[in-house]
Amino acid sequence: MLIAIITDLHANREALEACLAHAEKYKVNRYAFLGDLVGYGADPRWVLDTVMEYVRQGAWALVGNHDAGVLPGDRQGMNPIARKVVDWTRDQLNAEQLDFIAKLPYRIEWEDILFVHANAWAPEKWEYIDGVMEATRSMHATKASITFCGHVHMPSLFHISLTGKTGEFTPAPEEGIPLSRQRRWLVIPGSAGQPRDGNPAACYATFDTESQVLTYYRVPYDTEKACQKIIAAGLPAALGHRLLHGN
Repeated sequence: MLIAIITDLHANREALEACLAHAEKYKVNRYAFLGDLVGYGADPRWVLDTVMEYVRQGAWALVGNHDAGVLPGDRQGMNPIARKVVDWTRDQLNAEQLDFIAKLPYRIEWEDILFVHANAWAPEKWEYIDGVMEATRSMHATKASITFCGHVHMPSLFHISLTGKTGEFTPAPEEGIPLSRQRRWLVIPGSAGQPRDGNPAACYATFDTESQVLTYYRVPYDTEKACQKIIAAGLPAALGHRLLHGN
């Protein structure tokens, strides 16, 4: 099975359309959306409707902190700009979309794989994996061989060897990485809807469960259009401008 892992969509229709079209060319069998479906971007309705349809067809989807933020009483750790956007987003959504968000899980386990938005030790607290220390903590918090994780908007990859040594490296796009069964892995695909590593192209990854090969991708999309839609919606212009530069 070839799984596409797409996270931190952030209501960016143009980025999501580009990632889905790209994944379809590789004949992906199943999709995993790791949360933050909304927030920052101008198309929360379209993005949610799209993810909901994929879920109806068998995709997995998780709740992220920006998704939870549109629900009553949950804005843990959000800065003023993020709170403004979730308030705007809430007003755009219908009852069915809000109900979908309310029912999304924090974690999904499948075979020896764990999907989470933030981390494995306390997914509901939205703490970040900022480096080797947090990645190690997350891998120790689960028995899963591979953890796929969102929340961090920069692609990265961590692993623990049989001797307990943790390693990290920044993956190169389109270079297949065999995930040895002799190690445990934590995979952060990067953000589809709002990359922050200086590259504006959308991020996502695929994982072949038969060959155990992980591949990261960068997918260019119409960042100018996404930017202008954010500004036209009356959202903070900085949220649109940062899409142009990936920061």
